[in-house]
Amino acid sequence: MRIISEAPCRVDLAGGTLDIWPLYLFHPGAVTVNFAINLYTRCAIETLDSPQIRLRSDDLNATQSFGSLAVLDRATRHRLPLAVHLLRFFRPLTGIAMHTNSDAPAGAGIAGSSALMIAGASALNGLTGSGHNREKIREIAQNVEAQIIRVPTGVQDYYPALYGGVNAIELGPGGVRRVQIPVDLDDFNHRIVLCYTGAPRNSGINNWEVTKAYINGDRKLQRNFARIAAIACAMRAAVEKADWTEAGRLLREEWAHRRKNLPCISTPVIDRLITIGRRAGACGAKVCGAGGGGCVFFLVERGAQERVSQAIANVGGKILHVRAADRGVRIRKGAVAQ
Repeated sequence: MRIISEAPCRVDLAGGTLDIWPLYLFHPGAVTVNFAINLYTRCAIETLDSPQIRLRSDDLNATQSFGSLAVLDRATRHRLPLAVHLLRFFRPLTGIAMHTNSDAPAGAGIAGSSALMIAGASALNGLTGSGHNREKIREIAQNVEAQIIRVPTGVQDYYPALYGGVNAIELGPGGVRRVQIPVDLDDFNHRIVLCYTGAPRNSGINNWEVTKAYINGDRKLQRNFARIAAIACAMRAAVEKADWTEAGRLLREEWAHRRKNLPCISTPVIDRLITIGRRAGACGAKVCGAGGGGCVFFLVERGAQERVSQAIANVGGKILHVRAADRGVRIRKGAVAQ
């Protein structure tokens, strides 16, 4: 048996970090707005006649093998912890070869690890016949990723990987709900520019520092997040109405408040890229994910995409030519070639 799964990464527009429990419980009506992009993570699994577990990651340029699942259980050093922890959860009854790769640059802030969690969990769900629905796959992926990074994880990253499209992730005491925002993607695709700074970031550490400060009673940070929560609600309304001028203004405002929360979220390189992009005609810009490196997203007026991209490239930014992805995780099954 061979199973191949593919799940898209995402760009967050507003409301990030609020999706970490319990922060959203302190802001009634909290929402995170994001969209899937056509940079994909992939997982291919083949069953083996032997009990061996063979793991390979192209983007990490790493391999690891175990004599059996029992040997994997006893191992304390993991070169590929994502695959190891997923296998410990799903527990396939046969030996397997598991091969993963990602289009996302390392530490890009576009949820590459979370998308790969969805791709891997979906493939193993199909292989083992576990029968979990998409919401359960989200829960499993989120919990397993927290085991790996050992800090709380947000919920927003898994939904674009599962469903694609443009999303409002509603967050409240009754749970989490994903609502698709109808958007003319042909038009939207002319308004987006994504740049990789060349420097990876560590979202777990950045978000955890902010979360701890919030819970410990940092009043200034709490007030900033109240404003970020309001901005995210307004961003949802702007995207629903295709009011891209207002969306650009909100993007600028959200970025300003995020910089107040954690000054290290930006760097001189990020500041320069955003300044150059704005001068070239971007309506707004912000770092993707927790910041400190990774990708910067620019919302531009229709017709300005090429001009903004070229200006950013001229000062060393790496343009990632992306489009919004209208579909989430895909799974294909077939027989192993003999």
